[in-house]
Amino acid sequence: MSQSYVIVGDGVAGASAAETLRELEPDADITILTDEGEPLYNRILIKEFAKGKLPEAPISIHDESWYDDRDVDLVLNTLVTNIDPEAHTVTAHDGSEYAYDKLLLAIGGTPTQLPVENSDAEGIHHFWTFQDARDIKNHIEQADNSVVIGAGLLGIDLAAITAAQDVEGKYLMRGKAWWRYALSQDGAEIIHNALRERNVEPVFDSGVDHFEMDDDGKVTAAIDPNDDRYPADFVGIAIGLNFNTEILRGTDIEYDNGIYVDEFMRTNHDDIFAAGDITEFHDVILGERAQNGAWGSAKEQGTIAAKNMVEYGSDEFRWVSSYSITHFDFPFLSFGHPTLGDESVEAKYSDTEWRRLAIKDGKIVGGVLIGDLSPQTRYKKLMREQVDISGQTDVLMKQQFELDDLEGVTAEQ
Repeated sequence: MSQSYVIVGDGVAGASAAETLRELEPDADITILTDEGEPLYNRILIKEFAKGKLPEAPISIHDESWYDDRDVDLVLNTLVTNIDPEAHTVTAHDGSEYAYDKLLLAIGGTPTQLPVENSDAEGIHHFWTFQDARDIKNHIEQADNSVVIGAGLLGIDLAAITAAQDVEGKYLMRGKAWWRYALSQDGAEIIHNALRERNVEPVFDSGVDHFEMDDDGKVTAAIDPNDDRYPADFVGIAIGLNFNTEILRGTDIEYDNGIYVDEFMRTNHDDIFAAGDITEFHDVILGERAQNGAWGSAKEQGTIAAKNMVEYGSDEFRWVSSYSITHFDFPFLSFGHPTLGDESVEAKYSDTEWRRLAIKDGKIVGGVLIGDLSPQTRYKKLMREQVDISGQTDVLMKQQFELDDLEGVTAEQ
């Protein structure tokens, strides 16, 4: 009898898993259940669409014929509400039941809501789906002023969208720097200046106490805890994700912030796997649990999960993730886990060139590069191969760093 595989989620993790399963199991039954109303699209490019830099067409990756051609049953607008590991079934919001031999949970997260008064006013946006991007684009093109909340990688996308649409903006940050857990003041100031040049003003040690709105329920201003008032007819909020673990309640699938999986993407149930943002995976490079929402990481996890659903133990997830920003005149890239580590080393080379490495137990665990991305391959190699660089951090920060500069390390290693 052929195997039946059910995948919950049609993001890049779920879709890459389906593609790999079909390659490995030509006769298997494969079903994808997704609560979205459209097939897989490029989540990285939706910000370029919202900025007015790209039309809709290049954003879509798969149309429904892609699934038909691979004999994959794609079920749209379907929210899974229950999992029964003993019965090997999942149940959707409409009562439909789907049986599986192997299950993949690629269920991701939803944007965290700001728990303040009037946060549901018209004109307040979160940024996660393609439909979010459409709504943001339609609104920002008509806006006069904006406020963005959330000093992280999604928040900077919202700030860049307002800048690209020539809308004056205030970017409210809780601390004294953008992405303060990964960048020092020197590194962050490069980003701050780039925002100012685009008419988006960073406001530090700030946040939102409540929103004001007019009689029609439309947002008109953000009031911060210092009682400062920032007029806004467009508001973007990006303060993190709540991972979709609700459907795990009542099961004994192990999870905390995300679903616990091993290096083969398997949960504590032999027939249940997980991939993408939702996973707290065993990072074989770090030697501990980690969570990572980067596109490339999710895609690889989906592929690895599929291989191990077919033959457990056949391939482990060993990956150094990357996240890049292309909003400014200079490139920006983070890799690995730049907010971890027990020490760090950094250097600034010009007004738009800076780098920092996070180090744990003498090994690179992540980093951020601004202006010159050329060392990334070498740094990732050192991280992936867990090379001990103790006592040689000054060499790592040489502007034209090469692997051969390190004692005991060669480019061929």
